[in-house]
Amino acid sequence: MDVNVPAASAPATFALTHPAPETLCLHLTGQWSIHAVLPSSAALQEQSAPWTGIQRLTFDTTDLQAWDSALLPYVLTFRELCVQRQIVCDLSGLPLGVQRLVVLATAVPERQGARRETRRAPFLTRLGQRGLANVAALRELLTFLGQVALACVQGLRGRARFRWSDFALIVQECGAQALPIVSLISFLVGLILAYVGATQLRQFGAQIYIANLVGLGMAREMGAMMTGIIMAGRTGASFAAQLGTMAVNQEIDALTTMGVSPMEFLVLPRMLALVLMVPLLCIYADLVGILGGAVVGVGMLNLGAEQYYQQTMSALHVTDFVLGLIKGAVFGVLVALAGCLRGIQCGRSASAVGAAATSAVVTAIVWIIVSDALLTILYDILGW
Repeated sequence: MDVNVPAASAPATFALTHPAPETLCLHLTGQWSIHAVLPSSAALQEQSAPWTGIQRLTFDTTDLQAWDSALLPYVLTFRELCVQRQIVCDLSGLPLGVQRLVVLATAVPERQGARRETRRAPFLTRLGQRGLANVAALRELLTFLGQVALACVQGLRGRARFRWSDFALIVQECGAQALPIVSLISFLVGLILAYVGATQLRQFGAQIYIANLVGLGMAREMGAMMTGIIMAGRTGASFAAQLGTMAVNQEIDALTTMGVSPMEFLVLPRMLALVLMVPLLCIYADLVGILGGAVVGVGMLNLGAEQYYQQTMSALHVTDFVLGLIKGAVFGVLVALAGCLRGIQCGRSASAVGAAATSAVVTAIVWIIVSDALLTILYDILGW
């Protein structure tokens, strides 16, 4: 609410008088609006300090020229002081609009604990809380992995309950629909590897070994890793968003109520689809990456196409592709687990769905990098 301000407006002031021995009157004068200079809260506290023997507080707004919502906090401050000191606060002297605003502001009491505490907890307290949160997260992860393992056992026994039509749709989404982005990224990665190798190998006239670098790099490492990261950002986030939306809509609770295991009905087909599709996409990514390297070697480094092909074939063996396929299968499992885990852990709000999708991508990428490092070390120990 706002009232027109007179042309010659007086500053906002207040004064306290004693019209009766046990009555205190607050006189408000001038312009009390957001555009005026208002008294400080410190002045209010100083004026309210010597309230002794007062039983009633009244208001006099005869000389009040203009007011708006800026007046309300001051009225509420005096009202709160009256409540603290058990003094009757008579609002009848205020304008009718102010009285209505005060009624609205005090209609519902403030909920206990609604205000955010700005005080920071001690370091040891925060450390303990973080440790407990990590333990709880680890417990949830182990519980989820155990439930997934049981669902896989049911699948091997032919008793898993999920619809094959859903499985076929997920396979299509994870496989054929991912080919364009996998093609683009793999081609560019092969191109980049060739350029990086050419920078050094041209100094020694050994450009032909770019074929070895690109072929081995794509088959053993980059094909599987880039495919896994692409699927983490594309499919893992999709899984988390789908299951998160189902959690928000209580569809997962409905499945549990009907006696259908969410792990069998939702998680198992998604994990199987990625386990099947990611290795195939890895083979495709290897070939496209090698093609990207050939574009640089043949088109820009003046290597013969037949020479480049023979050098690639002599450098690569079936074992190199098999090792990449193993990594691809592992990455597929990790992407499916991360997406489904974050989706099932999703909260009950729309923002929680977005947070679950983001967390699924980050979790999947971290797991992919860690598992890739462990598998690479294991391959080296085994001499593969």
